[in-house]
Amino acid sequence: MTDELLVVRAQLGERAALAELVERWQVPVWTYVRRMLDAERADDVSQEVWLAVIRGLPRLREPARFAPWLFTIARRSVTDRLRSQYAREELAGRAVVAEDPVEAVVDRAELVSALSELPVLEREILVLFYLEDLSVEDCAQICRIPAGTVKSRLNRARRLLREHLEEKGSRA
Repeated sequence: MTDELLVVRAQLGERAALAELVERWQVPVWTYVRRMLDAERADDVSQEVWLAVIRGLPRLREPARFAPWLFTIARRSVTDRLRSQYAREELAGRAVVAEDPVEAVVDRAELVSALSELPVLEREILVLFYLEDLSVEDCAQICRIPAGTVKSRLNRARRLLREHLEEKGSRA
């Protein structure tokens, strides 16, 4: 069954269709959020995303565009959380420090570390495009920027990631 059909059925009040949508998209949403935030906040933000989805699903006019709509909600939730974190840290006079758990595989740890050190805008585009496998057009819609800007951010993000990995002497 397609996402579009599940959305329509969920909009008509069918709980099983909503449950299936959540089951299909829970891991991709959590993965996106986790790549943008630390593990502690990822669970909370993911729950916020699903609450917003449940509340907003009746108003979704294009059921075929569920995935971009879902990741737009996730992006807003991540942005709101980062904004509030930065505001609290600014008030406290601390620098923003990204924390990453120790990864089991060294190469993955280097990549995760390098990714976490990228500026948020570039990290976000890499995560959406490569890790969530969304198109340039979907990334543009989610981030509310032109497709050309997505392409330039992808280019810059790849360059920054490559430079960071080369500095660290990574094999990647």
